[in-house]
Amino acid sequence: MTSFPRRTRASLLVAGLAGAVLALSSCAADSVQSGGSGASSDASSAAGGGSGETVVVGGADFTEMQVMQQMYVLLLQDAGFQTETVTASNREVYFGQLASGEIDVVPEYAATLAEYLNQQANGAGAALIATSDAAATVAAAQPLAEEQGVTLLEPAEAADQNAFAVTQQYATDNDLTTLSDLGALGQPVVLAATEECPQRPFCQPGLESTYGIQVSSVLPLGFGTPAVKQSVQSGESQLGLVATTDGTLDQFGLVVLQDDKQLQLADNLVPAVNSELAGNAELADALNGLASVLTTEDLAALNAQVDGERLLPEDVARTYLQDKGLIEG
Repeated sequence: MTSFPRRTRASLLVAGLAGAVLALSSCAADSVQSGGSGASSDASSAAGGGSGETVVVGGADFTEMQVMQQMYVLLLQDAGFQTETVTASNREVYFGQLASGEIDVVPEYAATLAEYLNQQANGAGAALIATSDAAATVAAAQPLAEEQGVTLLEPAEAADQNAFAVTQQYATDNDLTTLSDLGALGQPVVLAATEECPQRPFCQPGLESTYGIQVSSVLPLGFGTPAVKQSVQSGESQLGLVATTDGTLDQFGLVVLQDDKQLQLADNLVPAVNSELAGNAELADALNGLASVLTTEDLAALNAQVDGERLLPEDVARTYLQDKGLIEG
């Protein structure tokens, strides 16, 4: 684990993909306290209308999940449901709770969930079913999820994926906007990343084979840690491994280079719902309304408001949904 305040990022190293995938961010949920006995829970009443049914919304204990959990809660309340919130535990536990109905809905990450289910069904050496396309990834995961009593709704445009950042000055000086631009530059770069990066196909090997980027060395400073960002900021390294929804990059003068050849898998946010409750059209419509609205840039900005401006996740979520016309003001 790192001390990065927004999330416990070391758990993002997805060893579950047969050691293949470097950092699919939904695994951050695998490091939090159990949502069973001793987990925090609070109930909220719906504003009115709808069925009045109580929906239990799980969420892991890091900023992005807290924001997503609150958005789900507010959307459901606006649709007339009552809600309770609990802290979701590791996936091995909360997926069973979703199936049993102890938890009704949890924000998930498409690619990481797809590969978790894939390995459960087909073993640790199974070929990847997740792709860089969110809809295809959810479609591949759907039958495996439904076998366990869980249904996936529509994925949002927002995706928390591996990203590679440079300083704004370096990007400007070399006319860089994409990873392809960096490869075409033909200059060796030092990469600040995880210790496993040289062995992970979505890190150094992928940068080299997909983009032709010359990685001269890797500094083992972690995933999106302050040390990674400070290393790039200072010029000790030219490229740093971060997350697409990191809301702190501006503070370090960093910008993400676009993954224009779609090296990374589609870790888009997607509601995972108990299958019996997923048949409720009001619930599905309420949560699916977020899918075409929430972007990666939006989610990064929301994370920054919580971590940088010290606003409450509920307040940030409420203002965003009101501004987007998804709930009443």
